[in-house]
Amino acid sequence: MSGTARTDSWRRARNSQEFAWDERSSSNSPSSAHATLVEATDVIGDRWGVTPDEIRRRYPCDEIAPDPVLEAWRGVTVRAEPEQVWLWVRQIRLAPYSYDWIDNLGRRSPQQLCAIPDPVPGEPFTVAMGGYRCGEVLTVAPGEQLTGRIMGAVMSYVLVPVGSTTRLLLKVVTSRGRLTAPLLSLGDLVMARRQLLNLARLAEMTAPS
Repeated sequence: MSGTARTDSWRRARNSQEFAWDERSSSNSPSSAHATLVEATDVIGDRWGVTPDEIRRRYPCDEIAPDPVLEAWRGVTVRAEPEQVWLWVRQIRLAPYSYDWIDNLGRRSPQQLCAIPDPVPGEPFTVAMGGYRCGEVLTVAPGEQLTGRIMGAVMSYVLVPVGSTTRLLLKVVTSRGRLTAPLLSLGDLVMARRQLLNLARLAEMTAPS
């Protein structure tokens, strides 16, 4: 499925308020499906800063990895409009925006907005380890979501307007490594939490007053 088709599919799911129930469940009841979901993701560190509704909603990465061994959700509230937050989310292509001394060999992620276009499917997802291009952009809906694959994991950044603020949500899924999923979840929690907080801080600092 092309990146455009995946984006269209995600938009249809979002607009119809579909829930990310596991289709392998033997029952069509929400309670049974939710039980399957919890069983698949019950690892330490798989949720930070998100509500039950944000966990149940459908994300673009669900279309790409429908049978994951790990699902992890992260979220932060940003005191800025989605358009402003998006300008920083798309800069993930330039740097990881997490702990730069760990994943960028000490090179600081840009602290100012750069004149770059919106990402397109097929481009490198980010630049890390001091200049190494890694991962791949899979689907994009400018101002709404960015989905990419990196190191075997698929992740979706989703921007949800809430009044004058934005909920910046991240879901990470992987279809491999069931035994190492707890370690991956904990490691991602540390790095993703810092990344979202950094992006939120920068978006708020540069938001129009």
